[in-house]
Amino acid sequence: MPEETFVIAGASLAGAKAAETLREEGFTGRLLLIGDEIERPYERPPLSKGFLLDKEPREKAHVHEADWYEKHDVELRAGVSVASIDRDAHQVRLSTKEPIGYAKLLLATGASPRRLEVPGSKLQGIHYLRTMGDSAALKQALMHGGRRVVVAGAGWIGLETAAAARTHGNDVTIIEPEPTPLHAALGPELGGVFADLHREHGVDLRLDQGVAGFWGAGQVSAVVTSGGAEVPADVVIVGIGARPNTRLAEEAGLDVSDGILVDASLRTSDPDIYAAGDVANAYNPLLGRRIRVEHWANALNGGPAAARAMLGQDVSYDRVPYFFSDQYDLGMEMSGVASPGEYDEVVYRGDVPGREFIAFWLSGGRVVAGMNVNVWDVTGDVQALIRSGRPVDTARLADPGVPLADLA
Repeated sequence: MPEETFVIAGASLAGAKAAETLREEGFTGRLLLIGDEIERPYERPPLSKGFLLDKEPREKAHVHEADWYEKHDVELRAGVSVASIDRDAHQVRLSTKEPIGYAKLLLATGASPRRLEVPGSKLQGIHYLRTMGDSAALKQALMHGGRRVVVAGAGWIGLETAAAARTHGNDVTIIEPEPTPLHAALGPELGGVFADLHREHGVDLRLDQGVAGFWGAGQVSAVVTSGGAEVPADVVIVGIGARPNTRLAEEAGLDVSDGILVDASLRTSDPDIYAAGDVANAYNPLLGRRIRVEHWANALNGGPAAARAMLGQDVSYDRVPYFFSDQYDLGMEMSGVASPGEYDEVVYRGDVPGREFIAFWLSGGRVVAGMNVNVWDVTGDVQALIRSGRPVDTARLADPGVPLADLA
């Protein structure tokens, strides 16, 4: 296929891994990887973990060595974005006004942080976390300690940045409108585990209240809660979720609903355009429904899956959603979907108070999600349980003496 041009819009992890896979699978045509950041493609977990904690260098986050793109004849256009798509002409136009024709196009444009639109939201000292630059600025604000840090939102980003702020020696308050942290992701049972964890590390956790506004003269000095309390703040971190970057797809007339709608092969409503990573709302054959996953593993695996589909291979992207987190001395891996309404029972195996356990979410007697906390090398078995779709004996599931492999 030497005459073909493939374009990847979004120099993200998904985009970079797609480019890598295209070359590994023998694509010899022109290949462009276009991203609006000056930084070459990188992974995002270090931004709220190792890099933010000042335990890992910036370079460790990069997907490839700096010379990889040239060596593999990948045209990396950093600091440039795809401005528009002309589907009829099979052409994209870049922010530089340059038109580029394509045979296949992959949209890996990711997501952007949801913004708090409240009084005072433009004050200095209010941080959002999405890019390497965001993380570097936040690390600079936190790493010397002694600051009053307020975190809006007790989701994964909020909790991980709160843990980093405490580790750097700052006073931390978390404000969360739900009754527990991670309520939408885990439900109240496991949310309580994370509430206890942060309180034990000195975090002031204020639940069932949101952020109504910010005070300050140029620089933020306080956060006003929905209950009317004023919480002093030198640094504010907002982690209230993300929105998929669908503008390009919408303007091009592709089907969009909470992300770009794609089938099990990650193909959009246009047969020559694909989408992967945070921006894709994909049909998952294993789950039997659409799901949009914003986590690292989805970008890592979705990019290569889309690349193979672009080459005409038979692809059915049916991976079990996976996520990991590190907070203080707690490390965890999460497989499956455990949002409220997705399960009717939680079964525990191990020492929950000691935070060395596995939690299983069940629906109709079948495991739909599992989280191992400070227990390792079990993700494969947990995912096998989910994939099997078989009813399980909950007594055996809770018994550490019964190998998980025997239950799948």
